[in-house]
Amino acid sequence: MRLVILDRDGVINEDSDHYIKSADEFRPIPGSLAAIARLNRAGYTVAVASNQSGIGRGLFEPAALEAMHAKLARLLAAEGGRVDHIAYCPHAPEANCACRKPRPGLLQQIARHYATELRDVPVVGDSLRDLEAARAVGARPLLVRTGKGERTLATADEGLAGVPVYADLAEAVDHLLRQA
Repeated sequence: MRLVILDRDGVINEDSDHYIKSADEFRPIPGSLAAIARLNRAGYTVAVASNQSGIGRGLFEPAALEAMHAKLARLLAAEGGRVDHIAYCPHAPEANCACRKPRPGLLQQIARHYATELRDVPVVGDSLRDLEAARAVGARPLLVRTGKGERTLATADEGLAGVPVYADLAEAVDHLLRQA
């Protein structure tokens, strides 16, 4: 199985410092849905690992998250694509859970779901916590400039060393498909 793991907010859809709280606020980044469909057509399984602390903070209910993911599925289907599995952390940061990135719990859930190792599996994110979670399970972190990506790059954090950087998910997928 060829697996790719994506962060959601800032990679697939527009992000907001005020959280994406409803299906109406869920707006795909131009080219991201077509990029996922290209991965599907090339035989990749696409999973999503997403912190959704808005639930734990009381900003929206799990049903609103389900509506966002249903909208994502509909929009992807129109492009001929799909996300095969979504793992998310609903906890607020102070819950100190094992699933909130940068901890590797969400990625480990995906590994268990597919009964696979994550060594060298591409993980596309827009923040240091995405990269750190990927490294913690031996996956291959990729950074996009969309979402919080530019802010992440501006930190010049040592965790960015050796991480490929792409303009957006479409460019990252172009690279992955050329490598395949």
